[in-house]
Amino acid sequence: MMQMKTVGVVTTGGDAPGMNAAIRAVTRVATAKSLQVLGFERGWEGLLTNTFRHLTPRGVGGIIQLGGTMLHTARCPEFKTEEGLQKAVHTLNLNKIDGLVVIGGDGSFRGALDLSKRCETKMIGIPATIDNDVYGTDETIGFDTTVNTAVTEIDKIRDTAISHERIFIVEVMGRQRGFLALTVGLTVGAEIILVPEDHCELSEVVETLKENSRKGKKAGIVVAAEGCGKVIEIAQVIEEETGSEVRLSILGYAQRGGSPTARSRLLAILFAEKAVNLLCEGQGNRAVGLRNGEVTSIALEESTSGTKPLNKNLLKLADMLAT
Repeated sequence: MMQMKTVGVVTTGGDAPGMNAAIRAVTRVATAKSLQVLGFERGWEGLLTNTFRHLTPRGVGGIIQLGGTMLHTARCPEFKTEEGLQKAVHTLNLNKIDGLVVIGGDGSFRGALDLSKRCETKMIGIPATIDNDVYGTDETIGFDTTVNTAVTEIDKIRDTAISHERIFIVEVMGRQRGFLALTVGLTVGAEIILVPEDHCELSEVVETLKENSRKGKKAGIVVAAEGCGKVIEIAQVIEEETGSEVRLSILGYAQRGGSPTARSRLLAILFAEKAVNLLCEGQGNRAVGLRNGEVTSIALEESTSGTKPLNKNLLKLADMLAT
């Protein structure tokens, strides 16, 4: 078995609170095992341009509480080309990278899998995305932080909704998946939750809000994932059909930032330790994850080919609680 000497770390795709905690933990666990750690900057771009910094225990001090990623991240269309992948392979070979820890979402994992087919560097994926849509893990780094950020803002919005007897439509992130909208909607007591996985006719939304009005509920919160359509058009239809005042609030990129919660930090630390241990055991092409309370791993190929199911029973529960 090849002895692990040098480990690379890269954060790719969208940033998520807790990425810095993961970088810190990978660096310190790897250093404790006498490994050298190189942090490639600006995502896959760093591998194409051979841009990196040596990461040391002192160099990653004071970042555990910071959102974002100290290594930065950026879109890199070139990486998806054969020429780009070969540049990345050259960088890995040039720096004698034995193992590469890729911190990101499912798109990042697919990139790592493509890269693994062209080099001998062992790839380990650490799931970090606010969408919580990575197959093979019950939860991703950053999801808990984003949920809490959205809940805090919507709780404030509800105060105004009740005071003015208005309906508020709050858009949260989630172009393709509704894990964030579902969890946020359930925990803020939203009257209606809209997710891409469960198409809901606008007429049903209108009728529900009318029924709520007949019950004496003059205010309401509709939480919608951004992948459910143009919320401004939804707001206009609701206002026209119900006669209620409707306001729109788009939480936007504030959901990505902020200091990671204790939960997001803990997952980052546990996932990082698992990732380094897998590499030291000679294992590669694995994706770390949390399953039934246990930190484990699955094949990277399995993670990228699977689709994480949304628990639609929680939508039924939310409807029950909103009556």
